[in-house]
Amino acid sequence: MDHTSVFLRKFLYDEGIDPDLRRLIHTVSVAGKYISSLLKAANRKMAGTQNTSAEDQLEVDKQADIILKDMITALDYVHDYASEEQETSIKTPHKNPKFSVSVDPLDGSSLIDVNLAVGTIVGIHPAEKLVDTGRHMLAALYILYGPLTTLVYTSGKGVHEFVLCPEGEFVLTKSHIRMKEQGSIYSPGGLRSEWVSAHRNFIDDLVITDYKLRYSGGLVPDFNQILMKGGGLFSYPALQKAPQGKLRLLFELYPLAFLCEQAGGMATDGTTPILDLKLEKLHQRAPIYIGSKHEVKKAATYFQGSNFSDTP
Repeated sequence: MDHTSVFLRKFLYDEGIDPDLRRLIHTVSVAGKYISSLLKAANRKMAGTQNTSAEDQLEVDKQADIILKDMITALDYVHDYASEEQETSIKTPHKNPKFSVSVDPLDGSSLIDVNLAVGTIVGIHPAEKLVDTGRHMLAALYILYGPLTTLVYTSGKGVHEFVLCPEGEFVLTKSHIRMKEQGSIYSPGGLRSEWVSAHRNFIDDLVITDYKLRYSGGLVPDFNQILMKGGGLFSYPALQKAPQGKLRLLFELYPLAFLCEQAGGMATDGTTPILDLKLEKLHQRAPIYIGSKHEVKKAATYFQGSNFSDTP
């Protein structure tokens, strides 16, 4: 395949997915271009406000959320827009909508002031299935704002990477990305002093078996590294003071778990597949072990029992 000639719009058309889903994904990609430009403007000012998780917001956090909200809710087939920055979802007045959209507008924005990579995470769900499980997802993607701006996407037909070129188009660079059964890197989130013993013992196992530590503190770049290197593990565990961990099931974990499974990997909370966890409230949190099957299965052996099977 001549990747240099395949733009995102053409790729989505060739995949044969629903035309409205195709337009929605393209709309998100355009929003990503605007957010990329915002970040290049180096606006590091604090907004003087907090999001629903009591985290201080940068101006770019708020602006990224506004861009995505305005562009996505303008589509007459979108039912709900749920943002990690907002306490409740925004329901549109559109009749007969098809989709609900979950968004983490700028994940890892605390890294902006030290010029590390950050990202946007998006999940697309059937209109009435926003609060359900992740198994109903129709598509997931993230946009990584690093030395290159890249978009990594799945609609259930494999995982594909696009790079934003100077002409302003997302161009296909890698198609049908796959993880190996076992990797060699690990990214462990959370303070070690707060880790529960099962998780600490698991990480110690990785260390003594010569896994390489690769951790930036950003979920999107750290997961992207594992995906593009062909395997490994990212984890953000249950903590002593936060038994459900830090990361949000709807906004961060469902989309990345969908992408990971489509690339031949696994994602669990330690025992249960992330996509099978039932969402009870919009900002629900969960621990996560995501990456190659070998590492995720090994993590489960450190917890009491497991109730997952191989994923396709």
